[in-house]
Amino acid sequence: VGCEDGSVKLFQVVPEGIQFERNLDRRKGRILCLSWHPSDTHIAAGSIDILRVFDVSSGQTVQRIMVNYHVQKVKRECVVWSIAFLSSGTVITSDSFGRVQFWDWQQGTLLESHTVSTSAVLSLAVSEKEDSIIVGTSTGATYQFQLLPVKMGSLEKRWVRTKPFQHHTHDVRAVAHSSTALISGGLDAQLVIRPLMEKVQKKGYDAALRKFIFPHRRLVSCARKARLLLFQFSQHLELWRLGSTDTTGKDGEVLPLRRMPEHLVQLKSKGPEHIYCSSVSPCGSWLAYSTASRFHLYRVQYEGDGVSVKKVPKAPKLLLPAYQLQFSADSGSLFVASARGSVHVLQLLEPGGCKHLHTFRPPSGSPEAVYLLAASADGHWVAAVSGDWAIHIYNLKCLKHHCTVPTYSCAVTALAIHPVTNNLVIAYSDQQLFEFSIPEKQYTAWSRTVQNCGLHKVWLERDSPITHITFNPKNPSHILLHDIYMFCVLDKSLPLPDNSALLMNQSTLKQLPENARQRQLHAFKICKKFQPLLFADLLDENCLVMVERPIMDIKTQLPLPIQQKKFGT
Repeated sequence: VGCEDGSVKLFQVVPEGIQFERNLDRRKGRILCLSWHPSDTHIAAGSIDILRVFDVSSGQTVQRIMVNYHVQKVKRECVVWSIAFLSSGTVITSDSFGRVQFWDWQQGTLLESHTVSTSAVLSLAVSEKEDSIIVGTSTGATYQFQLLPVKMGSLEKRWVRTKPFQHHTHDVRAVAHSSTALISGGLDAQLVIRPLMEKVQKKGYDAALRKFIFPHRRLVSCARKARLLLFQFSQHLELWRLGSTDTTGKDGEVLPLRRMPEHLVQLKSKGPEHIYCSSVSPCGSWLAYSTASRFHLYRVQYEGDGVSVKKVPKAPKLLLPAYQLQFSADSGSLFVASARGSVHVLQLLEPGGCKHLHTFRPPSGSPEAVYLLAASADGHWVAAVSGDWAIHIYNLKCLKHHCTVPTYSCAVTALAIHPVTNNLVIAYSDQQLFEFSIPEKQYTAWSRTVQNCGLHKVWLERDSPITHITFNPKNPSHILLHDIYMFCVLDKSLPLPDNSALLMNQSTLKQLPENARQRQLHAFKICKKFQPLLFADLLDENCLVMVERPIMDIKTQLPLPIQQKKFGT
């Protein structure tokens, strides 16, 4: 750990956490970045105007290099923002002068220097083979450097800037280099994955440029019966009552509200910790959230137009943090997904208490964190997804493990249990959909048909994962699901489209006569009217709630980007 006072501290990683071991040689100046040599014998540290190399065993500084020693008459300080230590002994630095520099740490000499920006280069990352690096700048640009032969067949190699990308508008504070892609995170709240086409074997999910703006987890929860929405922010929660109307209209019309949306409660989290997860019960009377070290449960009471919130005293001590909270359909239980692989079941008591009922643990004893939960409407089952991608199903009546869904090669992004059939519908990160019968412990006939026929190529090439699944109890064949860019009603009673069919065919179908329309119907009904879509759920058989988060709302809160002179202006 590098500190502001110039010290570098070594900590031992132990099962309980981290344990301080010792300080390395302390010198004047802030430590802004660190990198271990792959052999673990040395550490390179970047500071202001200087980079240092420490010997780990002795703790002493064995090399000190002035990063501006080769530049004449520098009047401003040079901040070394990022550093990387290669196994060859080369140290790479990026700095506030917009340079990427390569150093021989033993000789203390500059090997190469590349100026890539008129402003700072803030971040850098190296590929596993150490033949490619990515750097991020404060102008929002990212650049790739590759170690290439000076000429064809030559053994001598040099670092060459090969690919520039401009996917961000603000500072690129974090970058990573995988075997097939360059990954960057910007102050503009975007995570961008840019595939390296020469490393991708075929066109598909891995070959698509992907931009992620919102986290792939639930930030909104819905109390269906009470018609409430709970919004999760980093350090507070907001509870809103939805507006209502008593008029009807045609498709596309905006109806006048009889009752306006109402902000009922704002609940602030104490201390600096961010809120990990939150949930509101279907009846709207219970509210829960978890931070890294605390679990909070509240009783919400409605008296006329007033609302009171009381903290439930003596909440059970649980292994924290919790990664997801899920209330049962009858609001009588709360399921807590633990970071240690278990699922805690809490019984909610009137007028405002709770007790620990049971803890489910996977038969394998895996300590991987549980990050998704789904409970059945009849109160019989709960499904839990852990970090090793295993889906465990537990029986809530006899409090035992029921079965494990066959493991698939991708992460689960959403799952839900059908209220009528108790079939578990699962969406994976590669856009595949499965349906698993919990009572029969096997995939359903429809699921096998999907896998045999395959899903439409346009569906599979989408770059945004399904984040929520729900159902219409009045129409058991309908599955409602959404990602950030579309809302979809999947009708299992209709045939799957083949690749020659138009996947998004709603506007086309409206223009066709009835006979022709019937021939072109297929299972997918897709709506892209609402974007970016944070949340969608069915309140009742006639009412659907959608939550959008306009990108411009986020961008107006950002600082101004660095102004760049453009040609012709």
